[in-house]
Amino acid sequence: MKCDLCGNDAVTFVRYNGTHLCSEHFIDYVERRVKKEIRKEISLYKGDTVGVAVSGGKDSMVTLSILHSLFNERNGIRLVCISIDEGIDGYRPPSLDIVRRFCSEESIEYRERSFSELGLSMDEVAPVSGSSSPCTYCGVFRRKLMNDEARKVGAKYLATGHNLDDIAQSVMMNIVRGDIERLARLGPHTNIRPGLIPRFYPLRLIPEKESLLYSIVKDIPHWDGECPYWQAALRNEYRDLVDGLEDRSPGSKFSIVSSYDKLKPMLTQTYSPVTELKFCSCGEPCNGSRCKACEYEDYLIKRIRGL
Repeated sequence: MKCDLCGNDAVTFVRYNGTHLCSEHFIDYVERRVKKEIRKEISLYKGDTVGVAVSGGKDSMVTLSILHSLFNERNGIRLVCISIDEGIDGYRPPSLDIVRRFCSEESIEYRERSFSELGLSMDEVAPVSGSSSPCTYCGVFRRKLMNDEARKVGAKYLATGHNLDDIAQSVMMNIVRGDIERLARLGPHTNIRPGLIPRFYPLRLIPEKESLLYSIVKDIPHWDGECPYWQAALRNEYRDLVDGLEDRSPGSKFSIVSSYDKLKPMLTQTYSPVTELKFCSCGEPCNGSRCKACEYEDYLIKRIRGL
């Protein structure tokens, strides 16, 4: 199998456009699309700060690596890596070791927050999750700590490692559940609200398989362990659904996201927030008197302690 562009040995066949690419042209193919997506989603100026949510997995490490090559002292953009320790023994510690080492070697500013600040760990939460998936609580706490740290470092934007597969799954989940308001709130975020750092997705149009191959070809270190609580996530059903569509009709994931992009202006206009956010006693913005994270904290601590 030879590269269609240069005749060298190909490392991949891109099914959705029918091209064979060697390692050099594959890297260029990914990076060009990532750069285009970044220009589309955000506007940066000298002196701005960009936070990057990094777990140590392939997608977040690829995101960090590419952003590090783009934003540095040469263009005056400050890059800050932000990681969260959820308290999952045997899973999170090794991944954070990889992130710390990479940041140290590449001279990237590193910040770390922990669920222990909330008086919890996911290893304690999972057994008392009840009918809810542990991922429900984990996601809320992660977003709280990530947003808080991004705000503290003065980030103008917060990048995450969500890839094409993730976005397509999210679109399908919200459509099937009829949650149109949440569908309208999917990032990238253009409606900036006080206290909330807008997120953007550099890998938004990069399929998960291409993100993995890019990390291998570029020799980007990453942790490939599986969260012990992943099987309880509802998202798994939609992952299988979207993967099945892609297998039968290559390019389906792009079509799902493209369709959403065309609908989003109408959704945003109809479901744009009309009330001002309030602030919880913890400092996080919220719609009511308390943020969802604080409500969950009280509930879970009582269950853990048997109160």
